This record gives sequence, structure tokens and C-alpha cells, in this order.
Amino acid sequence: MAVHSAKDMTSSDTDGLVVGAYPEREDPRDALCGASELRPGMRVGTASIRRRAQLLALEPGLSIEPLRGNIDTRLRKRRERGLDAVVLAACGLDRLGLDAEIGHRFQAEELLPEAGQGALALQVRAGGEEVVARADHPETRRRVEAERACVFAIGGGCLAPVAAHHDGEQLTALVAAEDGFVARAAKRRRPCRAGPGASQFAAG
Repeated sequence: MAVHSAKDMTSSDTDGLVVGAYPEREDPRDALCGASELRPGMRVGTASIRRRAQLLALEPGLSIEPLRGNIDTRLRKRRERGLDAVVLAACGLDRLGLDAEIGHRFQAEELLPEAGQGALALQVRAGGEEVVARADHPETRRRVEAERACVFAIGGGCLAPVAAHHDGEQLTALVAAEDGFVARAAKRRRPCRAGPGASQFAAG
């Protein structure tokens, strides 16, 4: 068995391997660390194109600076570089007991998470699903598999500015351009308008 962060997996299964279980999902949201809100002129650290585009859509006056490393490294670099804030997955901070670092948890309507964010995926050889079957949470599987299928249909990956989130009733997806232009399809089975540099996907 291999344990993955579901958001870091490819959007389709590798031949011979399957996700045997998705344990119950934790908080899928993105978190702002170092500040409680976005303000014009802030220096915000993130290496994610998805986050960059949506942050600039929320506040075009931000200065987005690349920031890589594990959670501890990013928090440390924020202080060393004098950044006003960094954006990280809330679930990782929660799991490490670092939730006190969080100044604001973005709702999906503000900053759409990456497909599978907040969920773990237990990967096994095809045919060996019974090894981890007791750990599977059916509702988490339903939502995460819908998100992954959406990203696969769009043609995105973990490094592309693509997001997808299922809230239990509605699947919302987003494809963004690096300059902050975003197009979001939030209504089930209805098209939405998109502008230059962006695409769209709608599903129920």
C-alpha cells in the first residue's frame, strides 16, 4: 500500500494500481497564514499557479512571490523574507498542529481548492482493494473521484492552474490564466461565459 495526498496524484490511475480507499476527508480549503485578509500591496508567497491566479482575481494589487518547500520551510521563509502572508493547504497545517498559523480559511467560493485537496488516497495493486477496504469513506470517494474526473476531462494536472471541488451537491471547476483571469462554472449542467486565456467546465 502507498499513501498519497489525493491532490498530488495524477488524474487517472496508473496501470495495475488503484485507489483502494479514501479515508474521510479533512478540511479541503486553502489557508492564509500571516494575515487575516488580503490587502492591496501585500507580498504573498505561493508557488501554485492555481492559487496565484485566484489570489490576483480576488485582489489585483497583490505581489505574488514564488515559495517552495514543506510546510515548516514555507512558514520559516515567510518570516525570513518578510512576506506578509503565505497560502497553504489548511489540512496540512491542521494535521501538524499548526492551525494557530492560520489567519483566514478561504471558502471555496473565494479560492477554489485543487481536486482531491484534504483527502488521502490509499493506493494498492489492482485486485488487492480488500486490504484497505475498511478505511474507505464512500462520500469522500464520490466527491474526490468526481473532482479527479473533472480535471482529467479538462486535461489538467497538479501543476496546471486547474481546480475542482465537490461540496456534496455541486461540482465546481475552474481553469485560470496566470495573469489572474479566471472562469468558474458553478451551476450544474449550465454553461458559463469565459474570457480570454481561460476555459470552462460544468457538471452536476
